Amino acid sequence: MAMFKRSTTSAKGFDWAGLGWLFLFFWYFSGITQLLIQLTGTSGFSGFRQAFFLSAFWLAPMLLFPRQTRVLAALIGVVLWACSMASLGYFFIYQQEFSQSVIFIMFESNISEAGEYATQYFAWWIVLAFIAHTALAVFLWSRLRPVYLPRGQAILAATAIVLAVVGYPLVKQIATNPTMELAIDGFESRVEPAVPWQMIVAYRRYTEQLNSMQGMLTSASKIPPLKNLKDTMAGQPSTLVLVIGESTNRQRMSLYGYPRNTTPELDKLRDQLAVFNNVITPRPYTIEALQQVLTFADEENPDLYLKTPSIVSVMKQAGYKTYWITNQQTMTKRNTMLTTFSEQADEQVYLNNNRNQNARQYDGDVLAPFAKALADPTERKFIVVHLLGTHMSYQYRYPPTFDKFTDRQGVPAGISDEQLPIYNSYDNAVLYNDFVVSSLIKDYAKADPNGFLLYLSDHGEDVYDSVGHSTLGRNEGKPTAPMYTIPFMAYASPKWRETHDWSFASDLQRASISSQLIHTWADLAGLSFDEWDRSKSLVNASFKPRPLMIGDPYIGQKKGLIDFSLLMPKKPGVSEVVAK
Repeated sequence: MAMFKRSTTSAKGFDWAGLGWLFLFFWYFSGITQLLIQLTGTSGFSGFRQAFFLSAFWLAPMLLFPRQTRVLAALIGVVLWACSMASLGYFFIYQQEFSQSVIFIMFESNISEAGEYATQYFAWWIVLAFIAHTALAVFLWSRLRPVYLPRGQAILAATAIVLAVVGYPLVKQIATNPTMELAIDGFESRVEPAVPWQMIVAYRRYTEQLNSMQGMLTSASKIPPLKNLKDTMAGQPSTLVLVIGESTNRQRMSLYGYPRNTTPELDKLRDQLAVFNNVITPRPYTIEALQQVLTFADEENPDLYLKTPSIVSVMKQAGYKTYWITNQQTMTKRNTMLTTFSEQADEQVYLNNNRNQNARQYDGDVLAPFAKALADPTERKFIVVHLLGTHMSYQYRYPPTFDKFTDRQGVPAGISDEQLPIYNSYDNAVLYNDFVVSSLIKDYAKADPNGFLLYLSDHGEDVYDSVGHSTLGRNEGKPTAPMYTIPFMAYASPKWRETHDWSFASDLQRASISSQLIHTWADLAGLSFDEWDRSKSLVNASFKPRPLMIGDPYIGQKKGLIDFSLLMPKKPGVSEVVAK
């Protein structure tokens, strides 16, 4: 016994080495995945930092019950090991961090699909990695030994650890958030990077968002169909595609006059495209914008998305098989509405299950499922492809091969040295977005379909573009033109052009807002119904120019709305940064 005590007591009376081994053991299960995330540049540092601090939580029971150190560590370790195997395996396969979206995909997949995934992604090196992961965990456990403190000091130390790791962050969230719900949500985000909280939080959020989504889907199922719908293409094969971009400001696209060559592939296709120069978005946020873009809702009637069919439901009513391919996050509190739209489709492909939006996730992943949807023998198809586009953080939106813009050539003089890397990374993201969108168009053309593809972004982004070069991102309370100016273009196949008027030269300069998309889409697709308003169709002779109202329509008596013309945008087709 005396020999054992000597081995656990340092010269100063406390076994810091023993405590270090305990911490390393518990950190290992969360830290190994977070370390890989860091080394591969998949996401930011916050997850690694949070997992590091949270691992200290398990030191509390070790200090309180030192005689049971190995037994307690083994019991806790088995749980942490099982959770870490799931998160590590998911990272090996997808290079993404485990989240509630993964649970959603797991529960949405059937046994056959699960078998296909296992066959497709199985590799011997993963088995060897799991064995090595387990072996190292066992080795770390074998190095553990009790760390003794006087009983009072042990209780004090354990209490301090719990308060520092759990108590303080929770109290801080409660103090800084207006509601308990937001406080709990913020606290969960802090603990989520560490196992087993990763699984617990993911499952709780999954059930919460699933219930919310099911409520929306139930409500959507009760929405009556459109009245007197007629289709000029009824009974004829056709494939129609809607590509939704993200955070892409057209003023940063060479297709729209930007001096840097950020859209070389779309520039080559320009003669085949109908490029509309004056379309804006009603709101600078994805969910709020798409509630209007994909439904009959607008700034005057913002709640119509709850009472009228979405564009997916419209196309299903017209007899199309519908697909939704998305590289957006799947199940988050913000994205539940998007998932609700996607679940209205007949088939869904969810590609982005990262916990953190600021993670490497490339839109090139949509090309394979898009090709598969095009190859589906169904004669009438409607395909939605939702991109992650140029969403912040921009450096995560493109692979290293697209890191083209690195210097000041073509950069406005007002951009500071600190702003330059972000300014350049956004242009690189636009460059990669050009590759993806042009690839979708080319793949669509190769399929020789009868139909058209329409691309627009949900909203824009101000990346030091507006006067003073001080704005980054989007802020509806302080709007600038780049937050609302979006690309809007369409490609029609030769077959479609043979039977449809596709001469939009006189329409390309029309000022319009994307909340009217469903009326333009119906016009292009040859659909008509009682709810269709020709005066809102960008390509109709009856189009009626209206004030382009942007902002929050829920602020009392429409006080949150302003006329976009007050932002004094530059001439159509010319980037604001060029004019400076």
